[in-house]
Amino acid sequence: MKIRVGIDARLLSEQVTGIGRYTAELTKELVKQDGTFFLYSPKNIDVGDWKLPNVTLRAAGFKSRLGKMCWSQSYLPYWASIDRVDVFWGATHRLPYLLPASVARVVTIHDLVWKHSGESMRPVSRWLENRLMPAAVRLADRVVADSNSTAMDLKVEFPSVVSKIRTVYPGVTVFPSLAQRPEYLVSIGVVQPYFLFVGTLEPRKNLHRLLRAYAGLDDASRQRCKMVIAGGKGWGSFDVHSFISDVGLKDSVVVIGYVSDAELATLYENAQFLAMPSLYEGFGLPIVEAMSYGIPVLTSQTSSMPEVAGDAGVLVDPFDEMSISAGLSSLLNNECYRNELASRATSNARRFSWQNAAKKMWAVFEEARYFRDSELENHC
Repeated sequence: MKIRVGIDARLLSEQVTGIGRYTAELTKELVKQDGTFFLYSPKNIDVGDWKLPNVTLRAAGFKSRLGKMCWSQSYLPYWASIDRVDVFWGATHRLPYLLPASVARVVTIHDLVWKHSGESMRPVSRWLENRLMPAAVRLADRVVADSNSTAMDLKVEFPSVVSKIRTVYPGVTVFPSLAQRPEYLVSIGVVQPYFLFVGTLEPRKNLHRLLRAYAGLDDASRQRCKMVIAGGKGWGSFDVHSFISDVGLKDSVVVIGYVSDAELATLYENAQFLAMPSLYEGFGLPIVEAMSYGIPVLTSQTSSMPEVAGDAGVLVDPFDEMSISAGLSSLLNNECYRNELASRATSNARRFSWQNAAKKMWAVFEEARYFRDSELENHC
């Protein structure tokens, strides 16, 4: 008998970022399994092509934060009930409270930013995570972590649910780059070698220390290689353009904002390396994306980042600008070292695939369903 799976697909109605990418790519592989799937969203789903015989979309008309919260505790469990789902998957730290007792519950936890780097979050987001994530973890029959680092954080924070926790690595998607690559790079003001920063412009990404570390390099190093910043504006008062001027980098840094998949692929393909010294990451998808294009990474020695970067990364202390500067200098000024790391990057990225992620997640769904059925029998 085919498993009927309900999926919280709310992020498939938003501009794609890290967790949205995870939801879209993993769902795309999951629907190839022998099951029936229901994708639930508070508003129309715009990301992905879901015209498949085993996929049903259900969308409401909620756009505000409050409306989406109400949707998640009303429409969502109601739809799961009328669709008679066997397993419900919360892809983004949340589970509805009012799911039917027969429904197995699986939640993915991408990180514990609210616990380990809460000061870098919007206050309201931190408050919600601090309340809704623990509730989801306790409601779940199985809890999926993106990395062993996040799994360990969960075990420390929620020791009563250790037996429910499973690690399922995300995959990596290699997108085709733009056909007119040189023209694109010229159009954004890049006519010399560059290194790349990818991420939402928010405090946790540690961009201000990365820029100060870059500014601290000698003139020859900066003239040898520009810095390109790709990513949409997040929260906080950080004015990246003003900051760049203040630290004397106006002629060395290009800020291009949010980019399409093809533009991002082009940027990865032509970069010397990726710089991502985040304060905390549950996984850090840009690390693997960059390595899949054969470029090394500079990243932090904290949380999941060493686990993901493997032997293709330069690890730095994200709180120490001198450490970040030294890492930048080693990649900018030592071509042999950079090439050595680049030679390991592609093979390291092969550890992560959406196909493997989907198979492991499907096994978690089946495990959760068996667990839920056993619990119900024990209560009868």
